[in-house]
Amino acid sequence: MFNIGDLVIYSNMGICQIDDICEKTYGGMTRTYYIMHPIEDSTLIIQNPVDNDKVLMQGIIDKSESEEILESFKLPGIQWIDNSSERHKVYSGIASSGNREEISKVLNTLLCKKHEFEMNDKKLSEHDRRLLLYLQKIFYKELAITLDTTVEAVTKKINQMIAFKMSKTSRHEVAKYVN
Repeated sequence: MFNIGDLVIYSNMGICQIDDICEKTYGGMTRTYYIMHPIEDSTLIIQNPVDNDKVLMQGIIDKSESEEILESFKLPGIQWIDNSSERHKVYSGIASSGNREEISKVLNTLLCKKHEFEMNDKKLSEHDRRLLLYLQKIFYKELAITLDTTVEAVTKKINQMIAFKMSKTSRHEVAKYVN
């Protein structure tokens, strides 16, 4: 159970802060609810039953996990799936799982593909672009909070790691064909 003041990832709303935990009665049924708001919009109030298993709600990761995940962007991500509908299904499933390690691999792969496509004057598909933006919004904010920095600093660091990794890959690929 979470406590008042805790930050949580709530479904597709992103990072929310729990403002209260109280009992509410709806339709003659009394249950305990988390009362929370997205940290980006304190005017939006969300009520979610404490015992609701149908909505993903999890605490944010700690600093050491964030540091490990940030470093993981130096490594390869998840395997690219050529079939766009299969890719969307698999990557979206991972994104909704809440597993930060696997989510970072999907994000890593999408960032690398975006970089690769841009180098060839191409663009990501609309599904891939939306998923990338969604993951960046929530994931970068979570990393920024736990690492006590800004989203901009996290974005810059990850982009630098991706660019460096892609430039090494490009040089390596070129070397394979030259030698």
